[in-house]
Amino acid sequence: MERRSLLRAAAVGVGTAAFSGSLWRQAMASPALPGTSPYGALQPADANGIMLPAGFSSRVIARSTQTVSGTGHTWHSAPDGGACFADGSGWIYVSNAEVGSGGGGAGAVKFNSGAAITGAYTILSGTHRNCAGGATPWDTWLSCEEVSNGFVYETDPWGVNAAVQRPAMGRFHHEAAAADPVRKVIYLTEDQPDGCFYRFVPTVWGNLSSGTLQVLKEVSGVLSWANVPDPDGSPTPTRDQVLGAKLFNGGEGCHYRSGICYFTTKGDNRVWAYDAAAGTIAVVYDDNVAGAPLTGVDNVTAAAVGDLYVAEDGGNMEMCVITPDDIVAPFLRITGQSSSEVTGPAFNPAGDRLYFSSQRGTSGSGSGGITYEVTGPFRTSL
Repeated sequence: MERRSLLRAAAVGVGTAAFSGSLWRQAMASPALPGTSPYGALQPADANGIMLPAGFSSRVIARSTQTVSGTGHTWHSAPDGGACFADGSGWIYVSNAEVGSGGGGAGAVKFNSGAAITGAYTILSGTHRNCAGGATPWDTWLSCEEVSNGFVYETDPWGVNAAVQRPAMGRFHHEAAAADPVRKVIYLTEDQPDGCFYRFVPTVWGNLSSGTLQVLKEVSGVLSWANVPDPDGSPTPTRDQVLGAKLFNGGEGCHYRSGICYFTTKGDNRVWAYDAAAGTIAVVYDDNVAGAPLTGVDNVTAAAVGDLYVAEDGGNMEMCVITPDDIVAPFLRITGQSSSEVTGPAFNPAGDRLYFSSQRGTSGSGSGGITYEVTGPFRTSL
């Protein structure tokens, strides 16, 4: 084990652990340090204002308050968390609307096998500040409200079935969700300075209408899951109901891959890896190193090869890649949009197209949001 890994394992506190052997590479548990991107340096900004590595290109998919090309659908303001779903030989990209006062919800854009847009539509409306969320193995999108006593809504990416409120998943400042099909649970993050890391255990896997909400706790250095007595969160917030609940400083995006749930915390600018089988947690990235490029950690996704892609809320409007060999480097940068944030990164099923948004675009307002697609030689092996 490298010295810096030993130091970080100690620094993150009792009850955390570094991984070893094959899990070391899979979870990237040694904290990533600045280095050279596997894709090389960023090139000058293209016509869309996006700086990308050589060989990559961008296109605009949709603009908030404007009609999506080739459709009659007006794209929502303040696009945030997103995901892709296979649709025959094509796919669907869904995106949340982080708009308050009942103006939130989610929309979708449908693509054919050639990546041409074939449709766009609303899949959720009338909700509040739908920030991030997560896809389920049964092809629904969990859209999460980032408000006090917020709900999770289960939505249909095809827009056929009506969205359903899932109160059993708890009412709190929801941020993101990630499904673990092995343990048959949904992990949930909470966007509060003293937020918690939760998991929802459905009574029947594939049906989120009932189940048990649990919170990660730490007592005498031992991590465990405890039932939340009152998932409704009123009058006592869910994060205050269990003695010893482990606190995280502003939970943001989360993504499950190969036994690991990765999630970000904006208050301390960290990326975490929860090893579900071992019941341990480690820091993948911490910006407390010289030259750290990733600041304002937010939404996160992963490529099939194992690279993590972390979007910035603030910073210099970058999306950074964290590789399995512990290198963190910028993958793209959006220029001329310093009052915005990068949101909703998601790969199409083939892994050769990356979707994301600039939530407030060049205007600095949610009505100026822009949703992009990047194509290029994404690596398929290490």
